[in-house]
Parts: sequence; C-alpha cells; structure tokens
Amino acid sequence: MNKKFWKILSIALLGYTLSACSSLSDKDRTEGWSANQLYQTAKEALNSGRYEDAVKYYEILESRYPLGRYAQQAQLESAYAYHKYEEPDNALDTIDRYIRMNPTANNVDYALYLRGLVNFSRGSGLLDRFFPRSIADLDSVRQKEAFHDFSRLVNRYPQSKYRADALQRIQHLRNTLAQSEVNVARYYMDRSAYLAAFNRAEYAIKHYQGAPSVIDALEIKIRAARQLGKNDLADANLRVLQQNFPERAAKFR
Repeated sequence: MNKKFWKILSIALLGYTLSACSSLSDKDRTEGWSANQLYQTAKEALNSGRYEDAVKYYEILESRYPLGRYAQQAQLESAYAYHKYEEPDNALDTIDRYIRMNPTANNVDYALYLRGLVNFSRGSGLLDRFFPRSIADLDSVRQKEAFHDFSRLVNRYPQSKYRADALQRIQHLRNTLAQSEVNVARYYMDRSAYLAAFNRAEYAIKHYQGAPSVIDALEIKIRAARQLGKNDLADANLRVLQQNFPERAAKFR
C-alpha cells in the first residue's frame, strides 16, 4: 500500500516538475527580446495560421512594451488572431479596448470593420459548417450588433477602404434581419397574438427599409390591425401598400 502511494506521488511530482520546467523554458525563450523581435515573431505566427502562438507573443509584447511603437498594431492584430482562433469574446474585448484607448487613431475604421466581422461570424459554429442555414435563423442579437458596427464604419469613415465591403454586408444583414422579424411576426399571427405581430412587423419596416420582406411586413400589419378592430390603421397601411406595391395590395380589396 505504501509503495503504491509513493509511486503515485513520485509520478505526480515528476509531472509537476516537467510542467514547471516547460513553463520556465517558455518564459526564458522570450526573455530579453526586443519589441521588434516579439512583434515579428507574433506576425510570423499570425501569417502562418498559428493563432494561439500569435496571441501569446502579442500579449507578451503589450505587457513589456505598452507604450512602444508596436503596441497599437499589436492590439489590432491580436484581436484578429483571437477572431481566427474562434475566441470572439476576447476579440471584441481587445477591439473595444483599442478604440477606447486610441479614439483618433488612423486604424479605428479597421477596428470597427473587424468588430463587425466578429459579430457577423458569431453564431456560425461547427454545426453550421456542415449544415448551412440562413443567417436569419442564427442569433439575431449578434447580427444586429454587426449591422450597427458596419453602419458606424460607413457613416463615420466614408473614405475608408473597408466601406464597400461593409455596405455589402449591411445590405445582406438588413435583408436577413428583416426576414427574421417577419418570421417572428408570422409566428405571432398564427397564435392570434395580433398586437405582438403588428409591433414586430412595424419594427421591420422602420429599421430595415429596402429589404424585400418589408412587403410581407406591411401585409402583416394590415391583417393584424383588422383583427384588432383598428380599421383606420389597417386602411392607412393598405394605402402605403397600394402606392408602393399595387399588385400585392389587390388581394386586400
């Protein structure tokens, strides 16, 4: 019994010693490195797809040289590494810290763009890679945040090189978020929750003008208003439908 105990204890102590030596070795490897050496090593890891290693080197760089010439760039690149390493919370925290600490920096437009990308991609995990589905079925909260991020970018930085791609993503998000709201409104209609259906349809029209499903939202508002006995409200929405989509309004006559 005692021999077995001491054997287990020896193995445990050996494992701890090896772990400690490994940690010391990792620490010693970068001891005395310049900011440039740390940055170039992190950049090399990032470019080669070793995102976990890249994050570690960027963190060491920021902790040792917080006011150095590489500090700002290291923050942005570490945020991108977190994004590629599928750690969105860390990516967003790093981006927000960068914007808070450098509100007038030249790369704030990229920070907003990257923030939008992180939120845009969030929610599309392993199952979605094998079973693709509409973005309207994913976490609409994150998609709304992405919509807001890209909108801030295009409004605040009209000359940004990221603006064109952001506009395309805004259009895609507008369409799918509007469809998501319409899906919820239909759900409420099917369950005779007419006021809730009216409100969700109205939200879609107000916030996602230009989306194809706005037509469906108008129709839901008309039907919901009639069910609620609000005929004046139904007629007002019907007039809007007639002016903009007369072929769809015909079925309400």
